[in-house]
Amino acid sequence: MHYGAIKNHDVANGAGVRVSLFVSGCRNHCKGCFQPETWSFTYGKEFTEETEDEIIKLLEPSFIQGLTILGGDPMEPENQRALLPFLKRVRETYKDKDIWMYSGYTLEELTGGNPHCAIDVTADILRNINVLVDGRFDETLRNLTLQFRGSSNQRIIDVQLTLRTGDLILWEGIRR
Repeated sequence: MHYGAIKNHDVANGAGVRVSLFVSGCRNHCKGCFQPETWSFTYGKEFTEETEDEIIKLLEPSFIQGLTILGGDPMEPENQRALLPFLKRVRETYKDKDIWMYSGYTLEELTGGNPHCAIDVTADILRNINVLVDGRFDETLRNLTLQFRGSSNQRIIDVQLTLRTGDLILWEGIRR
């Protein structure tokens, strides 16, 4: 897996101050995407153990609320396989930090509605994240007033509550 950037004090991609990892690779190719360079799976640098170590260190300060993974699309199969061990490591190291993930795929696609992205590790990925911002960016539904998303079709989902209840539960911090 490759990544385009790591931001160590991100306040735009999730609640609080976060560390954000922008992975490379996306097949959705949304019109109006703000980072089309990340569509290539080889854009940027290789994601290595040293990269993981760097992010783990950046997450250490108490003012960092958590990790956000976006891209590209972290839920492309190639990225899921590379990210799962890292997510487990973050969970083990920082039980009090939350993990947000952005994907152009919807939760319904990720839980079996799309055989391309619903692969053998997808359920494990979902068990290891707190919030999923799902859905492809839709330029016709673009809305700059929305919190943590670019178009009104995208949802901010409380993944753990959704998995526990079986009902789709939106993240309670969302501003309407």
